[in-house]
Amino acid sequence: MGQDQAALVEALDLEDIEGVGHSMGAHAMIDAAAACPGRFRRLVLIDPVVAAPESYANAREPWRLREGEMHPASKRRNHFDSVEADIARLKDRSSFPRFAPQIFRDYCEHALQPAADGKGFVLACPPEVEASVYISSRTNGGVYDSARLLEIPVLVLRAQEPSVDMVGPMAFSTSPTWPGLAAQFENGREIHFPDKTHFLPMEIPDEVAALIRTELEAAC
Repeated sequence: MGQDQAALVEALDLEDIEGVGHSMGAHAMIDAAAACPGRFRRLVLIDPVVAAPESYANAREPWRLREGEMHPASKRRNHFDSVEADIARLKDRSSFPRFAPQIFRDYCEHALQPAADGKGFVLACPPEVEASVYISSRTNGGVYDSARLLEIPVLVLRAQEPSVDMVGPMAFSTSPTWPGLAAQFENGREIHFPDKTHFLPMEIPDEVAALIRTELEAAC
């Protein structure tokens, strides 16, 4: 993912980039910025999926799947009669009640596309594709090498830390970000939201937007 971002930056010959990413996108942006020295001037990483360094070397962590086991995401329901049916199904589940109302509706509406047979809707991102992303999420320990190469200002926004009973392959309510990540950047700092979920931009969009705006103004 980071290589793809870097290739796009090079192909478009972009300069003076202020990069903003959330979750996996923030992880990828670290690699992209390191691969394009001099092109990025500031990063805002919103709860990036960057785990503790040792987790990339330990193949026996409890969240890992046993041989032959399917990732929970691959079992997602993948047919819906309507967008409204999807909204009704999700509105009281997981972290969705904490989403800003319009953002929750956008999330449901744009996650679906018409089914090929014209009957109802299916997920725009097939469950098996989503699952493959999660399964590979601890394969890029080199992201720390990228982080240490960056000299530009980097702001990390980090959500609530998981407790023992929150750890797992679908524990989306808590932060996947190692608390020591910001210190790995030469010019890094962190803002911690101890009572917010991983979905910071969906949960507190105005506050996140204001922080991004402040960073962009500082870069001018």
